[in-house]
Amino acid sequence: MDDFDCFGFLRRVYFFKDLDDEEIGLIAAACTEEDYAAGDILFVEGSKADRFYIVIEGRVEVWKNFYDPKPDLLAVHGPGHFFGEMSMIDDLPRSATVVAKDKVRVLYLNREDFRRLIRERSAIALSVMTSISYMVRSANEVFVEDLRRRNEELERAYGELERAQAERLRNERLSTLGKFSSLILHDLRNPLSVLKGQLQLMELQAEEPDKLRAHIRASLGEVSRLERLANEFLDYSRGEIRLDMAVARPSELLARVEDGIRDRLEREGIRSELVIGFDEPVILDAERVLRALHNIADNARKAMASRGGVLVLRSRREEACLVFEVSDSGEGMEPEVLEHVFEPFYSASGQGGTGLGMLIVKNIVEAHGGSVRLRSAPGQGTTVSLSFPLRA
Repeated sequence: MDDFDCFGFLRRVYFFKDLDDEEIGLIAAACTEEDYAAGDILFVEGSKADRFYIVIEGRVEVWKNFYDPKPDLLAVHGPGHFFGEMSMIDDLPRSATVVAKDKVRVLYLNREDFRRLIRERSAIALSVMTSISYMVRSANEVFVEDLRRRNEELERAYGELERAQAERLRNERLSTLGKFSSLILHDLRNPLSVLKGQLQLMELQAEEPDKLRAHIRASLGEVSRLERLANEFLDYSRGEIRLDMAVARPSELLARVEDGIRDRLEREGIRSELVIGFDEPVILDAERVLRALHNIADNARKAMASRGGVLVLRSRREEACLVFEVSDSGEGMEPEVLEHVFEPFYSASGQGGTGLGMLIVKNIVEAHGGSVRLRSAPGQGTTVSLSFPLRA
């Protein structure tokens, strides 16, 4: 150390601020100078701790989990800073990895030499304890201040998140309200137009009983359609279905579905078939099951509207379940359409609809503890199966 004033340098290091010249001289005599190139590793995490370092020139970086994909930089030390000081006190391995950030000159003191000095000179031991106590206190203050700052940032971020969430929910409600409004207006307009036309015909043909009765039946059918639409919106808006259980026969339910859709099927050249394979009394919410079956049957009608076909309404028993099946010979569905069938407001039909029909079907069946299955392929028609557990 011919050109380096080790004594003068150590005199300025905080770690030894309370020592006299003689004690500084003893420490300087025990120190060794060493140089490192940028990128050199002075020691690695987990290695034996046997030296205490003081930076003369350059900078070093202290890393935790240095060899991990995402290591943590704990500190950067420059001239006059020391590191590895805990090796002078305990026998634990290194807790971090130190790497030269620039070309670095350091002084190091071996642990055994340092321990010898503090055994011989109590003032050195007291100075070290005072310095380390100050370091711990400072570290705690920095940690608390950093924790306070992070908590404030978290509070601000949480407030912003709450505001963003409230805005998102508001936009979703407005979007849902817009969809509801559009669907309601569209789907109410059609049956209302039909009712208006039927009433006008009834007025003109009031003296012809047969024609009058036909118009009344058509009008009642449109009223039923309006009731189903209203009930679908109510069930969806409530978010739950409360069942009104009663005894019913599968054949009666399927017959009512066929009766309710017969006029439309005839106008579009579609033939219907009833296949009753199971007709024992069952316990279920007849009106809601009827609505589910009607939704599926009407979807089947739409799928065959352009070319006619056959609609099959079937009941059968499958183990401990009653199964209703609605099959059509229509155009079928592509796989990407099948993926979205039960999503609200989704409709692949060009003939209108709430986009809630199949979701309501699923909710009704699952409220009974049952399940829905779909089988469909382009050009091969569609079969929808509703499975209801039989109740004693």
